Amino acid sequence: MSIKVNFDLLKSFVTDKDFESVIPALNIAHGFLYENNVNAPGNHAHGWLDLPINYDKEEFARIKAAAKKIQNDSKILVVIGIGGSSLGARAAIEFVKGKNYNFTCGKLPKIFFVGNSMSPAELNEVVGFCKDVDFSVNVISKSGTTIEPAIAFHIFKKLLTEKYGDKANERIYATTDAVKGTLHGMALKEDYERFVIPDDVGGRYSVLTAVGLLPIAVAGIDIDALMSGAADSREKYSVCSLDNDCYKYAVARQLLYRSGKAIELFISYEPDFLLMNEWLKQLFGESEGKEGKGLYPSSAIYSTDLHSMGQYVQDGARILFETVVHFENSKSEIEIELDEDDSDGLNFLAGENLSSINKRACIATALAHTDGKVPNIIINVDGMDAYNLGALIYFFEKACAISGYILGVNPFDQPGVEVYKKNMFALLGKPGYEELRAELKARI
Repeated sequence: MSIKVNFDLLKSFVTDKDFESVIPALNIAHGFLYENNVNAPGNHAHGWLDLPINYDKEEFARIKAAAKKIQNDSKILVVIGIGGSSLGARAAIEFVKGKNYNFTCGKLPKIFFVGNSMSPAELNEVVGFCKDVDFSVNVISKSGTTIEPAIAFHIFKKLLTEKYGDKANERIYATTDAVKGTLHGMALKEDYERFVIPDDVGGRYSVLTAVGLLPIAVAGIDIDALMSGAADSREKYSVCSLDNDCYKYAVARQLLYRSGKAIELFISYEPDFLLMNEWLKQLFGESEGKEGKGLYPSSAIYSTDLHSMGQYVQDGARILFETVVHFENSKSEIEIELDEDDSDGLNFLAGENLSSINKRACIATALAHTDGKVPNIIINVDGMDAYNLGALIYFFEKACAISGYILGVNPFDQPGVEVYKKNMFALLGKPGYEELRAELKARI
């Protein structure tokens, strides 16, 4: 298996007795996902559990075919979505293909993600990229009414129609609800190719559905390997035991939270993990941040951020711990060559590989921060390919669900997100929000 978690640097913060004290709560959390599912908060959203082996094979084949068509007829794919409808796919593409994918993709389509803000500058920039080339759109929304992607789709649909006329619908791929919603109705009426967001899989858990798989496949990533990695994680992390690294990580998070650690800082030494950090922040923040509870998920890329936030982590308020995702094998290698004059003073590194130096920076930093009373959990992963990505996605999804249930919250709802939406609709004058609009205007 490609993932192994090292808890050695927790020993001075969390004891074996502490871990054992959480076993009753762990058993309850595990039961909520399996034998006691009927009583579990959010039990309607457990479809991700068996998704790596129990997915729609016919739709999977259509995803591959659609990806091939987009690769053949488009220079750009515009992915329209927000939150779980865009973060997972973008994170996956950068993880496997690199954060400079659009510069290195060759004959594959460039992929731009929009509909995740209401910045006119961002939208206009991508519109400009699309005007003179062939492009397609993948619009992703369960309802079709979320304002940010709805506005973006309104703009890009108009551009497609101007460019391709009555053939525009052949370049629109809608990933939405199977039977209802504004986008579903539009897709039926205008004959877009449709892919399904399963009812029993929430947005932040949806990267292994069509939500993530279509853009990922367009980028030339092996989605069979992706699902295989997730399937192997599903098998490995199915047993309720502290010998299960996924469950032990979930328990460790809660023990550290109970000890006064308020922030989990997700760390990687690979810049291509930057968007995975963002995905993790949504996964854990939206799942656990409710009822006045929950760790605050933050992130950093080392060694870059050691030169900006390193001082705080080492010597600031002792309110955080680090979860470090470390990769054993780099995508490529650089060797430090001998300089006869040693003008830069680096001859002591001659013959060293940069990945080896990076690894020792990771070890040195973990030891320094642990000495500074910042607990470290090290998640070691073989490499940054599709298989390892699938394994890692499932590992974190499972850990998040277990952790949330131990915390005592429903890890599958997000009631707080709806508050700003209602206020925004009211202030924008959407029909049906007149009373709230009057109330808000009185306050401002």
